[in-house]
Amino acid sequence: MRGIFALLSGLLFGFGLLISGMANPAKVLGFLDLAGAWDPSLALVMAGAIAFAFLPMQWIQRRGTTLRGEQAQLPTSRQIDRRLVIGSLLFGAGWGVAGFCPGPALVAASALIPQALLMVAAMLLGMWLFAQYDRRVKA
Repeated sequence: MRGIFALLSGLLFGFGLLISGMANPAKVLGFLDLAGAWDPSLALVMAGAIAFAFLPMQWIQRRGTTLRGEQAQLPTSRQIDRRLVIGSLLFGAGWGVAGFCPGPALVAASALIPQALLMVAAMLLGMWLFAQYDRRVKA
């Protein structure tokens, strides 16, 4: 049952990305082009997502469990450290260069769009490289 709920949630998220145009890198790059023909529609999509998720997140933070009664896995640290800043800069740079963030990249890759396949491959390589680095640092 858990797998079915995860599948349905992922499909709903993916359809939302497609309908909103967020799987289209031209739309994302238009949002990031503040000095040119700025497209504010991504900001509206983000605001809508935040508004939609606000009350359920408040509820789950108070309750501490999911609808299925499982322990909620929420971040506990509020510390802004070097790792967070560097990771955020790398994420933003990748988003700006490719026009994809991870969710839309996976949606577009499922349609076998070459740029998205390259983005997903680069994302997986980056995660693997970080895991190697992190393992050495902690050793």
